Amino acid sequence: MSIGGIGGIDSSRIQAMMEQLKAAASKPAAGPSAIASPAGLGGLAPQGGVAKLDFADALKSSLQQVSNTQKTAEELGKRFAMGDDTVSLSDTMIAMQKSSIAFQGTVQVRNKLVSAYHDIMNMQV
Repeated sequence: MSIGGIGGIDSSRIQAMMEQLKAAASKPAAGPSAIASPAGLGGLAPQGGVAKLDFADALKSSLQQVSNTQKTAEELGKRFAMGDDTVSLSDTMIAMQKSSIAFQGTVQVRNKLVSAYHDIMNMQV
């Protein structure tokens, strides 16, 4: 696994996380309710009953998954430290590494989003 930059993740991992965000955004909504047409777009809501999630929902879902991963790793660490025989050291370490990688990926995506925002704001119209 190659790591680019100082404490960063290579572009393939960032690309993989972006693909996960796109996949989460393209999944249909859980309920039969369709997304209402946004004001000012002349009723250009998706047709055919397929509702799309917006970027904010996909981002929130991804952040929630990272948070859940961190909570699971913390819980396993506490249980192992307390002497719980059902939790092995390897399971604890794997959960902590998954949590760390998920957090690093989230930070890298955030950095890319901030960079893109700055690039867009500095464009001349």
